[in-house]
Amino acid sequence: MIKKLADQKQDLVVIGNGMAGMRTVEELLQLAPDHYNITVFGAEPYGNYNRIMLSPLLAGDKDVDEIMINTPEWYEQNNITLYSGDPVERIDRQRRMVHSKSGREIPYDRLLIATGSNPFMLPIDGKELPGVITFRDIHDVESMLEASKEHSKAVVIGGGLLGLEAAHGLHKQGMDVTVVHLLDTLMERQLDGAAGRLLQQSLEQRGLHFRMEAKTERILGKKDKLLGSKRVSGVRFTDGSEVKADLVVMAVGIKPNIELAQNSGLYCERGILVNDTMQTYDPRIYSVGECVQHRDKTYGLVAPLWEQAKVCATHLANVGSGRYVGSETSTKLKVSGVDLFSAGDIIGDDDSEDLVFQDPHRGVYKRIILKDNRIKGVVLYGETGDGSWYFDLMKAERDVSDIRDRLVFGRAYAEDEAKADAGVESLPDDTQICDCNGVCKGTIVETIRSQELTSQADVEKQTKAGTSCGSCKDKVGELLAATIGADAIATVAAEDKPMCDCTTLSHGKVRAAIREQHLLSATDVREALGWDRADGCNKCRPALNYYCISTFPAEAIDDSQSRFINERAHANIQKDGTYSVVPRMWGGLTSSQELRAIADVVDKYDIPTVKVTGGQRIDLLGVKKEDLPGVWRDLREKGGLQSGHAYGKALRTVKTCVGKEWCRFGLQESTKLGVELEQMTAGTWTPHKFKMAVSGCPRNCAESSIKDFGVICLETGYELQVGGNGGVKLRGTDVLCRVSTPEEVKEYCGGFMQIYREEAYYLERTAHWIERVGLDYVIDRVVKDDAGRKAAYERFLESQQYIEVDPWAGRSSDSGAAPIEYVPLKEVS
Repeated sequence: MIKKLADQKQDLVVIGNGMAGMRTVEELLQLAPDHYNITVFGAEPYGNYNRIMLSPLLAGDKDVDEIMINTPEWYEQNNITLYSGDPVERIDRQRRMVHSKSGREIPYDRLLIATGSNPFMLPIDGKELPGVITFRDIHDVESMLEASKEHSKAVVIGGGLLGLEAAHGLHKQGMDVTVVHLLDTLMERQLDGAAGRLLQQSLEQRGLHFRMEAKTERILGKKDKLLGSKRVSGVRFTDGSEVKADLVVMAVGIKPNIELAQNSGLYCERGILVNDTMQTYDPRIYSVGECVQHRDKTYGLVAPLWEQAKVCATHLANVGSGRYVGSETSTKLKVSGVDLFSAGDIIGDDDSEDLVFQDPHRGVYKRIILKDNRIKGVVLYGETGDGSWYFDLMKAERDVSDIRDRLVFGRAYAEDEAKADAGVESLPDDTQICDCNGVCKGTIVETIRSQELTSQADVEKQTKAGTSCGSCKDKVGELLAATIGADAIATVAAEDKPMCDCTTLSHGKVRAAIREQHLLSATDVREALGWDRADGCNKCRPALNYYCISTFPAEAIDDSQSRFINERAHANIQKDGTYSVVPRMWGGLTSSQELRAIADVVDKYDIPTVKVTGGQRIDLLGVKKEDLPGVWRDLREKGGLQSGHAYGKALRTVKTCVGKEWCRFGLQESTKLGVELEQMTAGTWTPHKFKMAVSGCPRNCAESSIKDFGVICLETGYELQVGGNGGVKLRGTDVLCRVSTPEEVKEYCGGFMQIYREEAYYLERTAHWIERVGLDYVIDRVVKDDAGRKAAYERFLESQQYIEVDPWAGRSSDSGAAPIEYVPLKEVS
């Protein structure tokens, strides 16, 4: 009977793994979780992420994990087949079949097209040069971050929201940024001239440069000495002037991505035409998002997409009578720390009137556009708290004659005092609190009551309100306090927060239980500690697996399927589904034999890119998955090369300079010490990636002061430094102590690593661990407690008997491409 019911499920294929398509799937799962076998195709090699958060990602305020909405594990948990990095290239409407780039052919009963939009590239000479990019996805952000490390000057073409966010992020990364805009007002779609000038002045004070009313004629290039080919070098304008640029970001707009739909014979104009049920001209095919044209309009904001998703889901679930009739849109933004809000007609006409309040000293500007005493448009700069109130008045077309003289001063002055003081709880239930995720007040209040929520974090998690731009967090907190009372709100210290939704236990309590109860596997932990989900989740599975093997290295049962894909494959997956392979080069040293082996492998397996990494190694990029075992085998047999663990939560590299063996400034044998440290610690699993460096003198050529463990060689010994981080959020090291001999360096290194391994939370870098526990605590444990340090060092050496010396050895003779298992030392020695 069960099999029969499963066979009766229909097949839903979703083309597009972005926010609109996945929001539709989320809504569908709530309405009819067992109605479809769902297959999702995405062009990018990720789960579903929040594109609104690309700006904080570029600015360094977020990392990739933090902007993910639905991880690969979410798809597994909901029985959704996800083909990421494999875009659909053809739809066979007669056979009801989609064909992907990799050759997959998947049938459908219903098809949802959510292909979004493409960035628009100006049709000018030079747009194809290396260094000219758009700002639309994670790959674009990664390209900008990489460019910011190597170059200094950037030009952003486009003074709209995306352009300004790109400029702000690049400026935070240390680049000198010039914004080029065709018109005389920034963000002219959202701001009037006065607000646009205020914004420009504010951004200029922050260090950005502007070329207004400038039309780009061409992008200039010159030969790059390293690349051997042309790279962008500047921008020329139609007036003949030029500006230098090492990077050019085009942010001049988007256009609906309709090519696939057009080639499939679906009727399209500017977008894919849909009716009020989000159905295309083919009744089996629906479409939502930025690729859609509805009643002659296309939308690029999030709120309309959520409305479309909700309507579409009801009809896919066969429970819908809802109709999408278009959206009244408002825009609430934060650009470089400046709050902005706009809605409706911000231009006005001869019959409209303007109510304006401006305080240049405070940086506040408000403009209300009225017609027949009804609000037609709103522009707010600096103070945006009343934006949703103005928007509600505008949508309701309320006559504001009775409050006209107080309207521009905001709700608190315009309405009666009692109502104004009532705050957010007095708003109607259908008032939208979170514009980014389309969450209304009534939904938030009902969720708090029905699920008996007591913390703002839980409210945000359950409703998604406040999880994008964050501008509505205060309102979410006010609603929580108004619903359950301020005294009932739970406040949880960081160290007491549950490690995931499967348990109420914190990381520290889980680690303590593993030690006290001698738990040897993630399964044992979940059973012993009463996990809500028997199989755990994507957050706790890798953490529990690490805690067990780091606590009982000789006995713990390693579950390779609880590791991330890169660790399972022993290589880093890339955006196109290929992998990168990084052999270990001890202390940055190599030999002619190793280099010949690498060259032979590159030729034999047609590897497209070979790059020297920042960790003094060689990265082979573009390796096909089926070629991995052969690549590993040849590197081992011909060059004696081992895995560099570039994919692991483990020791990555030990960077060195040449030291006193070659350098006239060198004070100690830094290369030799670096090699010995790497040989001692290679294969060590840690809570997060771990990097080391040894600099031969205080000139610090190996950049020891931004590593997890750094050594600075002195005339009389070695200065040891800890807790550095050279990533997006730069953190310099703290000085741990000074020692006299290489043997002491190794002891302090092993003791520090072991205490970090035993006490830090999973995915907590040494920098964050030290900030949490305090430097004094680390010094007490590692420096002042000699016996404790020596004992930790002994535990470290003991645990190294059970590490994987070379995981490539276990699969280098195989020809298949199934998941690779770990090979402990005792099995390969």
